[in-house]
Amino acid sequence: MLNEIEKQARAAVTEFLDQVTVKPGRILVIGCSSSEICGKRIGSGSSEETANAVFGAIYPVLKEKGIFLAAQCCEHLNRAIILEEAAAEQYGLPIVNAVPQPKAGGSFATAAYRAFEHPVAVERVQAHAGMDIGDTLIGMHLRPVAVPVRLSVKKIGEANLVCARTRPKYIGGERAHYDPELG
Repeated sequence: MLNEIEKQARAAVTEFLDQVTVKPGRILVIGCSSSEICGKRIGSGSSEETANAVFGAIYPVLKEKGIFLAAQCCEHLNRAIILEEAAAEQYGLPIVNAVPQPKAGGSFATAAYRAFEHPVAVERVQAHAGMDIGDTLIGMHLRPVAVPVRLSVKKIGEANLVCARTRPKYIGGERAHYDPELG
């Protein structure tokens, strides 16, 4: 089962990055319920093995492209974000003191904290793109204009998969002209 979950996660992030442009140095937020992946209700069956499989499939793809992974914690840590200290510094994000645990922060955020070179927690980000694995509600950590991205991969394990990219707001009305390179 873990091999299939790894394949699904790797396929999803690869297809997602093939469809959207996420430049190096940008942030991709991931909310991941290992409970939902295993077919249980969110928050009811946290699985470190499952979270490690998903993280291990996704993180190398992002790291190779120079994209920062922001791992959303569960509601027990108010959906705080775990990311590399370099990302927090680059984006001027105030660091808070919290270390996620499988049942207090979530298994995926715990996997990220353990794997990152210099992990830190922050209260919020405005990510450029995101993957929501298991209906974790990542919207609060996306930039204001989110655009859904449809993938052929609809689930990871038993968890629903919803992806989004963001774009700058269009302002100026009917006479305005827009730069298609910005989204």
